[in-house]
Amino acid sequence: YPSGNLAIIITRKRDQLICIVQEDERRTVKIRALFQSDGRSTCYYPNGDEWINMSIQGGQYLDQAGNRVRRWMWPNLSPGPHVQLSPIFISLNRHVGVRILAQDKIFISFLAMGRQAKFNMGTKVQVSATSQLPPPARLGEDELLLLAFRVRILQLFDRMRGCLTFPSSEQWNKMQPPMYLMTQAVKILELCMAADISDELRSSITAIVNA
Repeated sequence: YPSGNLAIIITRKRDQLICIVQEDERRTVKIRALFQSDGRSTCYYPNGDEWINMSIQGGQYLDQAGNRVRRWMWPNLSPGPHVQLSPIFISLNRHVGVRILAQDKIFISFLAMGRQAKFNMGTKVQVSATSQLPPPARLGEDELLLLAFRVRILQLFDRMRGCLTFPSSEQWNKMQPPMYLMTQAVKILELCMAADISDELRSSITAIVNA
């Protein structure tokens, strides 16, 4: 961002790419969107509530009250005609926007100081009637909450070390958390996306990780 805060991170985990969009904040690093090359993606409102959730099957669009506004299936799931997905465009903030045109056309655009960068995080995942979808996560609600609180505690310890190392708040407020903590936070959000839990609990866990 023009402020110097990190906006977009693209990293590789085994055989897939992960794109993380962060909010333009110094004190806390909030995840505004998570895109994976295996077809799973989630966008969040500024308060941490789920905005858009996509999988290899389709996606859904929620309003800020948690009500489903739109739901769609990708055309490659079954033969026959399909209702064309109307393009979706959302602004995560004044610099980052997301445009969804098709399963293989999901664009993240970053605009600042007259320059633009665009990333396509869409993918064409074919799902046939005989294919097996990945098994759902077996973690329960308590386990997910414990993992989220563990990451939050580690985040607080890291901030304490930053305070001791850099007594000036202007310095440690600019520090980014270690990559392993960001990776763990992303993993917990992935587990929440796959687990059969309530939207309220999913929002609570997201808020804990992004606090």
